[in-house]
Amino acid sequence: MNEQILQSAAAQARGLAIDAVHACSSGHLGLPLGCAEIGAVLFGDSLNFNPAAPKWLNRDRFILSAGHGSMFIYTWLHLSGYAVSLEEVKNFRQLHSITPGHPEFDETPGVEATTGPLGQGIANAVGYALSGKRAAARYNTAEHTLFDHNVVALAGDGCIQEGIAREAIEFAGHNGLDNLVLIYDSNDVTLDAMADVSQGTQAEAYFKSQNWNAITIDGHDLTAVKSAVDAAKANSNGNPSVIIAKTEIGRGIPQVAGTQKAHGEGGAGFAAEARAGLGLPEETFFVSDEVRAFFAAKAEESAVALSEWQATYDAWASANPELAEELSNGVAKAVPSDLLERIPAFGADYKGATRATGSDVINIVAKEVPQLLTGSADLFGSTKNYINDGGDFSAKNAAGRNIWFGIREHAMGGILNGIAYDGLFRASGATFCVFADYLRPSIRIAALAKLPVTYIFTHDSVGVGEDGPTHQPVETVSGLRVIPNLDVVRPGDPEEVAAAYAGALARVDGPTALIFTRQGIPNNSDVPVEIRREGALKGGYVLKKETGDLKLILMASGSEVGHIVEAAKELGEGVRVVSMPCVERFERQSCEYKKSVLPCECVSRIAIEAGVSGLWHKYTGFEGKVLGIDRFGISAPGDVVMKELGMTAGHVVAAAKELLG
Repeated sequence: MNEQILQSAAAQARGLAIDAVHACSSGHLGLPLGCAEIGAVLFGDSLNFNPAAPKWLNRDRFILSAGHGSMFIYTWLHLSGYAVSLEEVKNFRQLHSITPGHPEFDETPGVEATTGPLGQGIANAVGYALSGKRAAARYNTAEHTLFDHNVVALAGDGCIQEGIAREAIEFAGHNGLDNLVLIYDSNDVTLDAMADVSQGTQAEAYFKSQNWNAITIDGHDLTAVKSAVDAAKANSNGNPSVIIAKTEIGRGIPQVAGTQKAHGEGGAGFAAEARAGLGLPEETFFVSDEVRAFFAAKAEESAVALSEWQATYDAWASANPELAEELSNGVAKAVPSDLLERIPAFGADYKGATRATGSDVINIVAKEVPQLLTGSADLFGSTKNYINDGGDFSAKNAAGRNIWFGIREHAMGGILNGIAYDGLFRASGATFCVFADYLRPSIRIAALAKLPVTYIFTHDSVGVGEDGPTHQPVETVSGLRVIPNLDVVRPGDPEEVAAAYAGALARVDGPTALIFTRQGIPNNSDVPVEIRREGALKGGYVLKKETGDLKLILMASGSEVGHIVEAAKELGEGVRVVSMPCVERFERQSCEYKKSVLPCECVSRIAIEAGVSGLWHKYTGFEGKVLGIDRFGISAPGDVVMKELGMTAGHVVAAAKELLG
């Protein structure tokens, strides 16, 4: 390790951060300044990566969990030779720059995760580590090692305090993710006050109690940082590692260093004095020729390592063509183009709950898409998304496809995102629909970062029954629908379930939530399978066309589709039945298609869904009606609750007669 050049790099990294934050009068200086030596060791010595190949499959993954300190990663990516120019560093937080206020996945080369909501990055790193472990177990052979990388995350007190982090930390320790290294920037400061105002955890003791290796070091000592990181990366004792780095927040700006004032941009007002104190010239955004030459040489060395790995990969692929195809498909997010056709049609007399149908479908899909992983928050028996011959992921079996998350929905969401960020496998996870809000922040980030995660939410309505209003989601489905770029699919029969899964796996630019029932629902088997499947892929379709002049449109999703089918039989030949399993998919169709399903000239419309009514008015208009549940549920058998709250064919008929006069 070249301590002299790395110390210079640390000083210049501090200068870049100060100048960038000063230029836009916005940002967080505390971590970039306090962790400069950590950055110098990681990017200048200990991490394996190639800046010209930021997606190299065997690179070490670095996740900045404390995303508010984004100038840390932008600075080190720039110095390391990634496609983050000095001009982009100068454009920090400006419109259309690749250096936004918080790091965003696929916006900046070298950024492995969208971070900012505290603690998410720790859970993402656990997902990355899980993916790495499974990749090694699945693809490495006795002759060829493709995957032996590490996942390194940098987090602060704010990340550690969040509940998602605690859940993820426990999961990682229990599952033996010894390829994970967490660097805890322990500077004893939070945003509002010194950290002892809000925390008193003995960090080493806590992590050791969770089956982690733990060491405390001086985070400004280059030798100590290198020794700790290298030891953690070499560790293979079954425990993840944490390096508790004691640092001074805002180091380099004496006026604020070591205080909560250093957290934000306040210290940037002392930029000129700080630059002089760091031994930097008056020139802003200064990087010396010596530092640039050092990182250029490191990039050349990493190119040699990448070339050697590529030779190993080529030999492995030649010897293992089927595994190579599977890995290639995983990276490309490719699934069979005829996946839906490979799912057999269900019998005409099939009347199961859609969660049970989902079990049948996921097991068929899992055979066709071997990169699919699934998990559940201690509810496999209820959510029914277990892959029967997939094995269980654990410290003893990293090849397993079923992930036992425990009662940790929040961490499950962040870990699924980490698997999706890594991009080798397709991630899915399940819980009861009413608990979707436990992982809502992760769902939101998945939608923002365009991650193809599949969520399986069962027990979707007041039809849950006896468990009562605490377990009966009324607002949850609509609450998910308002998240941009999230497809919410509530299928109304088994063929729509098949289409829901096929559509979710075909989608590569965002997540999908599959909403399934606990109770059995009818199979609309008098409508051809192709119409139901193709219609569900479009989000909404004419399930049954009127046989006379169109007078009324009935629309529904999920279990209520059966009610409008029955109501239409009583109401006569002028009634159209529209199944609307996914409004997001429907909205992506052409105007012509949407008008063909919901013609503008027919303003008499009724929608029914066992949930809050608000969003359906978009389709019923002022002259239509929405039958919903704008209150909490009732503890009673599910069919009794449905009837009591107006979710029946009879209520649809009554509303139609009132509407039509």
